[in-house]
Amino acid sequence: MLLKLGITISEAVEVAAKNAYSKYCLHNHILLHHSVIGEEWIKQMEAIGETPDVIKGCTGGGSNFAGLSFPFLREKLNKKINPVIRAVEPAACPSLTKGVYTYDYGDTAGMTPLIKMHTLGHDFVPDPIHAGGLRYHGMAPLISHVFDLGLMEAIAIPQTECLGAIQFARSEGLIPASEPTHAIAATIREAIRCRETGEAKVILTAMCGHGHFDLPAYEKYLQGNMVDLSFSEDKMKASLANIPQVTAYLS
Repeated sequence: MLLKLGITISEAVEVAAKNAYSKYCLHNHILLHHSVIGEEWIKQMEAIGETPDVIKGCTGGGSNFAGLSFPFLREKLNKKINPVIRAVEPAACPSLTKGVYTYDYGDTAGMTPLIKMHTLGHDFVPDPIHAGGLRYHGMAPLISHVFDLGLMEAIAIPQTECLGAIQFARSEGLIPASEPTHAIAATIREAIRCRETGEAKVILTAMCGHGHFDLPAYEKYLQGNMVDLSFSEDKMKASLANIPQVTAYLS
């Protein structure tokens, strides 16, 4: 899937708007549905008597990452646990690590309401990385707010390092989709750092999809033909110049 996610959202909103029986859920609503992931993981951690020290998730719009981490964030805010929560996004489309926190449209055509979020600008079209599900210009408002409060971290990783996580498939027998390879690559980084420092950490991540349809990307990587695509500051600035200017009026 190399189509920019913002374009597919525009098309989905257009279809939903023409059907009285259809509703389109974007951002925060989806995070609520996905939170079952984290709730189940809390129970599984309790069952084995462990607590995560670091939680990592791949992050495009944010649903999978929030679904995994937000239930743990609740426990962290209640001072029951204190894990590092870290979003992992593609270096070619880094809305958290490079974008601005402001009001913008959630889709490319500007059909959604204005949403306060970390954004690269709704006109921003990232280079065609293989993790199509992470090619989104913005970030869910709740994740943006949590990040702005300093309750979580974010890093960006290039796709060659991510597809290098094929060692996960070799050791576990499961082929991850291009999207979760970002979180897996970050997990491998953390594990290597622990091995070097002698620290013992429980690292939690989620493999949110299989890679059966991503085999051409793996083949390209194994043949040595995979390249890291760039992030353009100039392209982001041009896109941000087109976002609506919102002024707050206080009575």
